[in-house]
This record gives sequence, structure tokens and C-alpha cells, in this order.
Amino acid sequence: MRVAISPSFEPVKAPGSVTAGAPLLDPAGPRVVLGWTAEALAAPIEPSPSVLFGPRGVCLHPDGSLWVADTGHHRLLGWRRAPRADNAPADFVIGQPDFGREGRNAKGGAGADTLNVPTGLCAWGAGLAVADAWNHRVLLWRETPRDSHQPADIVLGQDSPAGMLANRGADLPEAATLHWPYGVADLDGRLLVADSGNRRVLIWENPEHSGQPADRVLGQRDFVTRDENAGGPVGAMGMRWPHGIAFWQGRLAVSDAGNNRIMLWDGLPPRSAAPCGLLLGQADFAACDHNMGAYYPDAAAVNMPYAVTVAGGLLIAADTANSRLLGWSRPAMTAPAERLTGQPDFASKGDNAWGLPARDTLCWPYGLSALGRQVAVADSGNNRVLLWDLAS
Repeated sequence: MRVAISPSFEPVKAPGSVTAGAPLLDPAGPRVVLGWTAEALAAPIEPSPSVLFGPRGVCLHPDGSLWVADTGHHRLLGWRRAPRADNAPADFVIGQPDFGREGRNAKGGAGADTLNVPTGLCAWGAGLAVADAWNHRVLLWRETPRDSHQPADIVLGQDSPAGMLANRGADLPEAATLHWPYGVADLDGRLLVADSGNRRVLIWENPEHSGQPADRVLGQRDFVTRDENAGGPVGAMGMRWPHGIAFWQGRLAVSDAGNNRIMLWDGLPPRSAAPCGLLLGQADFAACDHNMGAYYPDAAAVNMPYAVTVAGGLLIAADTANSRLLGWSRPAMTAPAERLTGQPDFASKGDNAWGLPARDTLCWPYGLSALGRQVAVADSGNNRVLLWDLAS
């Protein structure tokens, strides 16, 4: 059932005239909501096939399946087909011995089928890539899992499936190590990883075996440093908290949440340490304040954008700390977003628009995925996933 429920309180917004913006997602609300019901204001979060706890990643797989990083329960949930009904139970669980269990690495040691704060995930060829953030690794399945407990085929970032230390226990990173990887993307067979704790993005041309080193790095001058903003002032090359990755209109897009901006490169950079050429969310390359230094947002400003995806020719960003989604149709320096979902206008902010959770509100949206005109939103603060169509 598609019912839009208005928030109970007047949202906080900037005084004076504001711009509403065209709707990004269908104003009628999401077609399907997983993990939440309107009647349950204080719903229990005990793990089950249909209960989520702070999900931070979602993947609408081209094979028709749906995958969710149920982050707070330290597991992946899989549906053979994207659900068509609210709160449909998952078919598969990976990371826990059954649907009723939780705990980091299933309350044991790390392995190829355990998880510790899983976040970003994406289709990787015919398979699946998962950023297993607090095990400091990325798990790869060559084929989409078809059963519960299926172990990953490849582990990147550690020298064995049992490894779980940041940068394999060393003070400094290498080309083969990771520290809090939060985002993953597959771009024409290449794997890109937002290695957030090392303030960099790593690029693998063709990951084939566990422990394989990356081929290129963005955000740092080399593989063995991990300084914020590459050890200098905020600029076009360094990063503070890279998280989401997408490819849009011939450009690589990386959401640098810590610098409150989205970085855009013309194509996929052929060399390491390449500076970006355009920004969204800031007036220039030296700026980094949330909402461009203002309390209230506007159409050109962002506050901790964690995720990006592409649908219908639009770049869609989860403007996470403003609890809204933004959509751009054209890449240009500091271009304002044209489309909006989650707030009544571009000057408003607040979790669930400062009201009670409703079917069409957002609270810290953290992960995005798109397939055709369908967009999946990991609405982390509301412990749910929304399956929503683009607006007409």
C-alpha cells in the first residue's frame, strides 16, 4: 500500500523565501518498506528475518535479488527477488548462524562468512561485494549467494579470512591493507573501495585472489600515508571521509562526507593522486563546512553526504545529516540540486522533518542503490529500507 503520512510537527527551515524543488522520488511514498510499521513507534530490534537495526547498505542486484547490510545485527540479509510487500522476510542470512542471532563475527573469530559492522555493498559482476568495515576488509562473492552462510570467495584487506586488524596491525597502510572501508563500487569490472579510515579510495583493475594489492589510489600521494586531506589544507586531491562511489555522465563521483562535499573527476583517473575537477556541496576546493557554513541548508549545500547512486540520468546523494535525498541532472561546479525528497523544501532539515517517523520521511539515510527507475534507501536512523520509484 502506498500511503504518504505527513510529519506531525512543522519542520525547521530558514526564514524568508525558500525553494521547494521538484520531487526526486515518487511523492506518493515508497512502494515497499522493510523493517518498519507505522503502528510501532518503539519497535523491538531483536533480529529476525524481517527486523533491521541501523542498516547502512543496500543493493538492488541486476539478477533481481535484494541485499541489505543489516549493520547493527552484523549480518547480510538477502531476498531472492526484491520484495513487493512491506516487511517481507528475508530468504538468506550471512554472518550469523540463524535469523535470531546477532553479535560481531557471530560472537567468535573472523572468517569468510562472518561480519563486523557491514556497510556498503554492491553488485560485483555476477556476484556481490561487501565492505566489512570493522573487520577492515572487503568480501567478494563471484556469484550472488544462493543460500545462507555461504562464505566469500575473495577477502581483500587481510592476509587471511581470520585477519581483522586495521592495516593488518601496522601503523601505516599499504596497497593491500584497509582501515574502516565503508563503500564499494564496481565500475566496468574495476573494484573501487572507499577506504575511509585511511582517507583514500583504492582501485583494483581486476581483483582475482585474496590479499591482492590495489593498483591505484586517490586521496593520497602514495599507498603508505593516511593523513586527512593528504596532509595539507582542504583541496582537490585529498579527502577526509570518503564513503560513497558512483559513475555519472562520464564522471567518477565520490562523496567525501568529512569535507561535506561530492568530488567529481572527468572519467576514471588513470593515475594515482589525481585531483578532482569539480565539486558539489562547496563553493570552492578549500571549503569544507557543513551546509557551506550556514545553519540551514539550501539546494547547493550538503551536510555529511554518505552515499551516491545514479538513476534516470540523475546523480542522487544521501545528504545524511540533513535527512534528505538530493538529485542533480548536470555536473557543474557548485551546481544546486534540482530535485529533493525527505524535506518539504531545500531550506528545511531535521530527522523525519522534526516529526514522528512516517512512511515518506527520512532519518539519516546512509546507503543507496538504484536499478532502472527504482531506488533503494537504507534509512538507517529509522531502522528500515525503502524501495521507492523515481518521480515522473
